[in-house]
Order: sequence, then C-alpha cells, then structure tokens
Amino acid sequence: MPSNYTHMVLPDEKGMRLDVLLATLPEFPSRSAAAHAVENGLVYVNDEVASKKYSVRAGDVIEYATLEPVSYDLDAYDIPLDVRYEDEDMLVICKPAGLVCHPSPGHYGETLVNALIAHCGKNHLANIQGEDRLGIVHRLDMDTSGLMLAAKTDECGYLLQDGIRTRNIDRRYLCLVHGYIAKDTGFIDAPIGRHPKIRLKMAVSDAASARSAVTTFTVLERYEAGRFDDGFTLIECKLFSGRTHQIRVHMNYTGHCVVGDQMYGHGTEKANLGLNRQFLHSYRLNLEHPITGEQMHFADKLPEDLQSIIDQISDRSMGRTEYGQKIFHMLESGKATIDDESDEAE
Repeated sequence: MPSNYTHMVLPDEKGMRLDVLLATLPEFPSRSAAAHAVENGLVYVNDEVASKKYSVRAGDVIEYATLEPVSYDLDAYDIPLDVRYEDEDMLVICKPAGLVCHPSPGHYGETLVNALIAHCGKNHLANIQGEDRLGIVHRLDMDTSGLMLAAKTDECGYLLQDGIRTRNIDRRYLCLVHGYIAKDTGFIDAPIGRHPKIRLKMAVSDAASARSAVTTFTVLERYEAGRFDDGFTLIECKLFSGRTHQIRVHMNYTGHCVVGDQMYGHGTEKANLGLNRQFLHSYRLNLEHPITGEQMHFADKLPEDLQSIIDQISDRSMGRTEYGQKIFHMLESGKATIDDESDEAE
C-alpha cells in the first residue's frame, strides 16, 4: 500500500527540479525512484500534478506517495529483437505491440530493457535514464508498435535525445482514427499534463505543470461510415515533442479518437473493428547518425494485426490522397523515402 507524505519547500531548495528535490528526501532511494513517482501521478505540488522537471519555489507544498520498494529484474531475457540497424553506438529496432519498454510496476522482467541486455550486455548499453532504463532513448507505449531508437553509449544516447528535442530526428506514425477528417492536413498545438482525476491518464491541460506538445497530421485515406461506426480516416502523424500518450491524447482532443484505444478511445468493439489495442504504428524514422553524420532513413509496413484492419475496410475507401498514394507506394516498394520530400506536410 502507498504511504503519503508532505514536504514544504525551504528557501535554500528553491530552483531545484522536482525529481532532484524528491531524491534528497528519505522516502526515495534514488532520483529514478522519485521520477517514477512523478510519472505515475503520485506527486502533487500545491494540489496540482507536476512535471518532474518543475522548478520548485520556496513555500511550495509537495504531497507525495511512495509505493513499497520494487526489485526490478535487470537480468537478460531472451526476447527476440527485430533489429533494423546496429553499430557500436546505436540500434534501430521494431518493437512489437505488447512489449513494455522498461521495468515498471506490474512489468518487471519481460521488457525491452531485458531484451537489450540479452542482445548487447549491460556494459554495452547507455545509462542516461537510470539503471532500470539501460539503452532507452525514447519510449513507445506498450501497445504501440514500430521503429524506435536505442543507444549503446552515453554519448550517443544524449545526442539522440538532443536530436529528438531539437526536432532534427523526424518520427512519423500511421494512425487510424474514428470519423471523417475533411481537411488534408492538421496542426495540433495543445499542452499536455496529468489528468486531474485519473492519474494514469494524460489530458490536454492549461495547468502550470502541463508541457507544450505539438502534433501535425496528414490524411492518407478516408473510409465511409458503416453500420456500427461513423467512418474512419487513416493519417500520418508527425511529432514535434515527446509527451506521454501524445498522439492518443491529441486525437482524442480533436474528437477523432484512435481506433482500438482502450484508454482514450470510445465506441463498441464493433465500432473499433474488433481491435483491442490502439491503431498506432511508428513507421518512419529519419535522422543524421549522431556520431558519423550519415543520413539514415527507415520505414516499416503495418504489422499484420493493423494491416488486417485496413483490409477489412478497404471496400469502404473513398480514395487515397496524393500524399497517401506516395506513402503507400514507398512502403510497397520497400523504400525508406518518398519520391518528393518537398510535398510532405509539416
């Protein structure tokens, strides 16, 4: 059971990051443990959820809970990895749906971190986010599939994170959403923070602790409404930030929930086409190798479960957009770039 505590920020503590301050308190054995508490919605500042990067002010009242210590299994676990690229500095892998990126409450031993340890060894993985997140540069939700980066060295890991933060690493997702989106492109600029009532959820928020989040999308194909649904739109989403559940929260905010999303979605099983995980696939990565400077491009087709959904509604297609035709041609030809990058929507 969680234990609850309160701490008032002292004058000599002002300006400290929230997770750094929490790590100085006796209830947290490490900064990683403090960060976990914040990420799991167990920490409130002045009665509001806060980011771990929040700079505390003298007089802030921090209310926090700690869970019983969990011993994470950081041993190697033989989970096959779909490696698309590997060198002495980094890997590009394709994560299957259902695989958790790193140990967390309820997911201790069979994670991507354990698979990376088996593949590379503990001493050959970056340690830039704590001992329980070896190799991790960024994350995909458990039920999101697709391409992601992992780092073998701290230098490469920090440079990859910097590339994500400065938007020099281009990450794109294929996403099927409910409803008909009339415009071919969209721009969503809405800050995201912890849901005020449900701590495991995120939400568009105007709270001081919410962080800026920008997502753009481009329509690839539209599908007519059916007996049990209001139609669908297949889109490509591009991230300009990396907030938790960002695409899922932003599409929910627009009124076009991701099909199959069990947390932010809606509708019956039939309305979700029988899919019980979000239709979200990280299908493109474009970046400059942080060490060698090489331009790198990766693309991945939809996995079988998501492709079967597209096949299921193919006879309801209202036609692909011009950009959608280019994307499908790229994937069908096995290429990693489209013929004319200048036509891409930003």
